[in-house]
Amino acid sequence: MSDDAATGSEESLATRLREQGLRLTPQRQLILRAVEELRHATPDEVLAHVRGQVSSVNASTVYRTLEVLEELGLVRHAHLSDRAPTYHSTLEHEHVHVVCRRCDSVRSYDTELVGPLVAALAEDGFTVDVGHLAIFGECASCAAQAEDP
Repeated sequence: MSDDAATGSEESLATRLREQGLRLTPQRQLILRAVEELRHATPDEVLAHVRGQVSSVNASTVYRTLEVLEELGLVRHAHLSDRAPTYHSTLEHEHVHVVCRRCDSVRSYDTELVGPLVAALAEDGFTVDVGHLAIFGECASCAAQAEDP
């Protein structure tokens, strides 16, 4: 992420926190920056990243901060495994996650990929939260390995 984007997200964080009567803390800044740098990360991965800079941050701080950041609209989560949710920055464009069940790789696709599905559900009065959408299957690399004897 560019320095300009990081500065913009931190300014947005400060503004949104003030609007809610909350303080801007170094931990909140570190955790938001970690999510942005890691792109897709579980709370444990965020914790490990942050602890690389500040060893005193604990898991409960990361979990609470991720909840606050999501309430403020700065991060989103999706369930990309049977483990903890995976967080990503809202600075990225909205996208659909495609997850390989064999190698756990995650790829992001433009939301146009599911456009017909979203449109069909909208006709039935259902609004899709595409940012939470994860499609599971097998990537081409794993499929090719499975075919090799």
